[in-house]
Amino acid sequence: MHPDRKTLVILSPAFPADEFDSTWLPSKQLFVKTLAEQFPGTKIMVLTFNYPGTIRTYDWNNVTVQSFNGMHKHRLQRRLLWLKVWNALQHIRKTEQVAGIFSFWCGECALVGHYFGKRYHIKHYTWVSGQDAKKENKLVKWIRPKAGELVTISDFLSESFYMNHGIKPRYVIPLGIAPELFPPISQQRDIDIIGAGSLIPLKQYDILIYAVQHLVQYFPNIRAVICGDGAEYESLQQLISSLHLQKNISLLREVPHITVLSLMNHSKILLHPSSYEGLGAVCMEALYAGCNVISFTRPLHIKITGWHHVDSQYEMFEKAKELLLNPPAGYTRLFSHEMKDCARSVMNLFE
Repeated sequence: MHPDRKTLVILSPAFPADEFDSTWLPSKQLFVKTLAEQFPGTKIMVLTFNYPGTIRTYDWNNVTVQSFNGMHKHRLQRRLLWLKVWNALQHIRKTEQVAGIFSFWCGECALVGHYFGKRYHIKHYTWVSGQDAKKENKLVKWIRPKAGELVTISDFLSESFYMNHGIKPRYVIPLGIAPELFPPISQQRDIDIIGAGSLIPLKQYDILIYAVQHLVQYFPNIRAVICGDGAEYESLQQLISSLHLQKNISLLREVPHITVLSLMNHSKILLHPSSYEGLGAVCMEALYAGCNVISFTRPLHIKITGWHHVDSQYEMFEKAKELLLNPPAGYTRLFSHEMKDCARSVMNLFE
């Protein structure tokens, strides 16, 4: 134990298996990396419950990660998993000066973190980041968090958590972007529409495909790409074929995060048809890459230049048509809330 160095423990459902694994929770791993870089005097440790699928301790960008391989464990096995994490926290408490525990999502990580912190009088905060604010999240009643223990990534999630669980989170700390990851902004935009995210029903990428079908009558050579993979891949591919849009839409499957940023740098519009979104780090990245963003969700109260909120599919299609018919004279970076600010705000909670 270093006599002066404190340790911040992060509990996460998943974390990259190595430094080249950029597709797992890219915004959260960027946050952890930024935290370690901004606060070299604090030791950062991550306990990851489910992924990677091994039980081991390893180094990731000067962060110590301990994985428990809980991906396919159910019922009693999950209780045993929580006990293993609890025992790991016990070991850390005895060998490190623990400054606090920070749980990603108000789920099982927060369940373990909350009660461990309460038992040993260690500061614990939960970062509400998406669907964990929904009323379907039954773990909230078992966690019984206090308002002062809850941090959300957006105004929308703060209001949603209060409406669904009767607790108003005290803090809002949005995620940010890392400007150094972006290439110099390009004025050559050969991709009209880009989508990026998991191909799951919640994200509604069929709407993006129907948007292209609507727009192709005005822009016969319109080009769209979708970055991501998931259960909806085959059905989306079939929809593209049935609408004869193979020349207009490419499903790129899962690509490295840095490649997504490069594609955004050559795109005009990020179409984000998700029905529910905590904040949408991908939207902030697209804005910084010079894209206009169109979404159904409105995560922050502040008005953000270039982020267009619509209420229906038709409005989404028409807004995309309007933007393509009236391109800007030059592409510029539109929003620059940085991850460094996010890291400082989180660390302030523990200081």
